[in-house]
Amino acid sequence: MNQGEKQKPALSRQEALDLIKKYLPQDHLIKHCLATEAIMRALALKLQSDEALWGLAGLLHDLDYNETKEHMDQHTLHTEKILTDMGVSQEVIDAIKGHNADNLGGKRKTIFEHALTAAECITGLIVATALVYPDKKITSVKPQSIIKRMKQKEFARNVNRDYIRECELIGIPLEEFVALSLAAMCTISDQLGL
Repeated sequence: MNQGEKQKPALSRQEALDLIKKYLPQDHLIKHCLATEAIMRALALKLQSDEALWGLAGLLHDLDYNETKEHMDQHTLHTEKILTDMGVSQEVIDAIKGHNADNLGGKRKTIFEHALTAAECITGLIVATALVYPDKKITSVKPQSIIKRMKQKEFARNVNRDYIRECELIGIPLEEFVALSLAAMCTISDQLGL
């Protein structure tokens, strides 16, 4: 299948949302998955890839987090089994596993894998930046504020800046990636409560 060619996902978006709510009932985890989905859809459009598949990977990337958070060397492996049994494409499963490649002893190889890793990591930095604004609204945040805070190691210290910089491995400069990610999250600000 060519990069720009569309493939029908095995799961509808609603089925994926239902899965998320079943396995990740915590509001903050659902919001993280929604934010990652929004960024992945924007990246797919920019890179002329399959928006539905990339969105699905973003939405489901942390599906087994509650089960595996104490054992990150297992994170995404439970998701792999669930999604394989549901007929989800190997491409989506590989991207999901790829975002945890370091803990699984592997390496990210594809644009899809690097994109998901960068997208899911930047959500935390954007949310943390919004929360220091007086109105705590994501729509008030400027890309330069995120870039500035990215350089501050103590700010949102659990956010892996190297993973965010993987955007450059898919041909998108950091400043452009930050702006794209922020704009994508602003489109769902009401769902994120920010």
